[in-house]
Amino acid sequence: MAAPLPLRFVTSADRLAALPETRAEAAVVGRSNVGKSSLVNALAGREGLAKVSKTPGRTRLLNCFALADGTTLVDCPGYGYASASKAMRASWQRMIEGYLLGREELAMVVVLVDGEIGPTALDVQMLDWVRAEALPHTVVATKHDKIRSTHRDKRKRALATACSLEPADVVWVSAAKGTGIDRLRGLVRLWLAVP
Repeated sequence: MAAPLPLRFVTSADRLAALPETRAEAAVVGRSNVGKSSLVNALAGREGLAKVSKTPGRTRLLNCFALADGTTLVDCPGYGYASASKAMRASWQRMIEGYLLGREELAMVVVLVDGEIGPTALDVQMLDWVRAEALPHTVVATKHDKIRSTHRDKRKRALATACSLEPADVVWVSAAKGTGIDRLRGLVRLWLAVP
């Protein structure tokens, strides 16, 4: 079993320039309510590191977490539904795009997709955008535990196809049950070249 990532909260930033220097960074993006904060907590093996809310859209800043070697993980605001004005959501989009395009140390964009419902139009739009910008990215499907075992193979194929990927290219996880978390921890260490 892979050891939890010893993440610690560093800062919440409203722009790229406010983030700390880093050697390498992974960014977690996804629509509101996909489980970004829950996933950060699962990777760290501790509850409460990233604030989890029942209300979608509570992450409104770039929340930066660091490992002992100074490499970082950034939890980005969710796109899609949020109890915020259209102008506020547009400002988040500008902030996220500015961050993703401007962060030279960005080693990986982790695009979370809700495994229970599959990719939405906004998820496909995000994937098209990161591909057009040639950003390194990996699709991680959350909520593996919410899919009945008899439907999983079919769902995995359908989700991969909708993301223009092969089923083996999608990392499936469940923050609640721990499924796939070890594998994802290993990938994060690989992306950030953590010793």
